[in-house]
Amino acid sequence: MTPSAPPTAPKAPPPLTGLRVLDLATLFAGPLAATLLGDFGADVVKVEHPTRPDPSRGHGPAKDGVGLWWKLLGRNKRTMTLDLSTPGGRTTLLRLAADADVIVENFRPGTLEKWDLGWEELSAANPRLVLARVTGFGQFGPYARRPGFGTLAEAMCGFAAATGEPDGPPTLPPFGLADSIAGLATAYAVMTALAAREHTGRGQVVDMAIIEPILTVLGPQPLWYDQLGHVQPRTGNRSANNAPRNTYRTADGTWVAVSTSAQSIAERVLRLVGRPDLAAEPWFGSGTERAAHADVLDEAVGAWIADRTRAEVIEEFEKAEAAVAPVQDVRDVMTDPQYAALGTITTVHDDPDLGDLRMQNVLFRLSETPGAIRWAGRPHGADTDAVLTELGLTDREISSLREAGAL
Repeated sequence: MTPSAPPTAPKAPPPLTGLRVLDLATLFAGPLAATLLGDFGADVVKVEHPTRPDPSRGHGPAKDGVGLWWKLLGRNKRTMTLDLSTPGGRTTLLRLAADADVIVENFRPGTLEKWDLGWEELSAANPRLVLARVTGFGQFGPYARRPGFGTLAEAMCGFAAATGEPDGPPTLPPFGLADSIAGLATAYAVMTALAAREHTGRGQVVDMAIIEPILTVLGPQPLWYDQLGHVQPRTGNRSANNAPRNTYRTADGTWVAVSTSAQSIAERVLRLVGRPDLAAEPWFGSGTERAAHADVLDEAVGAWIADRTRAEVIEEFEKAEAAVAPVQDVRDVMTDPQYAALGTITTVHDDPDLGDLRMQNVLFRLSETPGAIRWAGRPHGADTDAVLTELGLTDREISSLREAGAL
């Protein structure tokens, strides 16, 4: 059965209309970067191996045999198959590259070069091309050729060492944190390279190592160590910079999170919970000193919250203009009124596999040229013939490539 064509794009052209992107990457940073570009109008073509599709198609829960993660990660992408290691695959990719603006790949360093598809060949085919190379450790250095995944980056950068309870083990996140941060960073890097192209007329290589963006997100830890020899310890939900800052259990068995990064908020919280005496202590005027007295502050705030339901806590905090949020799981997120107002969760209609389905909306709102989800992830190779026909290949040429195992 021939897959149906993807739905047509909205009438108002989004800002990246006309940008052509080839997504050669898998799992997960590179493909996410391409998704973010597609969300704002880029024509993204997902290129997968004919017999080994992107493993994200099989990651996580599935419905009726359809991988749900792929529906998110593959949205706004057309899909085609191509074996880059074959002569026909190499030639076809060079033809695609000649007409593209961006290629995103995450092969181990040297793999494209092994197939004679390195920067030298790609830039010769298209001097304006931007090649985003996303790997665990970057294109050079002693670890460059190691297999690299986000989990390793989360361990290596200091995140895991600083996460968890003080007497517990280093803690990894239960989702692709480093990959997601690297995906965001790669999309930004690509747009920066495209902006540079407007001045130079030339494309360039983006070398994105997954171990680096997450280190930036960790903040000034290297600077603290350089200047003070300070190593960030594990503090659980507490902060070394302010208190009270924790999660607290409510009377109805739910949880809320309280933050007091601003001094004025900390004072409001202590007045709210009936402990203005603590706010009058000399040490209360400094976030660091408040953190040193977290035990007494947590006891005061926690006892007050424990006597009230979550709804009562949030209502009283809002009246006091103090900072609080419910600790929500995905069930709460799907019905949260603030997310609803922002349209953060949107419905993709009439998916040919699953019908209507809900997922995260595009990453931000633009007032004049908004992005949109035009379709969810497409079947493996659904648009191969269409993409190659647009490229100028005849039916005979496409059939020859397929017979040779290149498609």
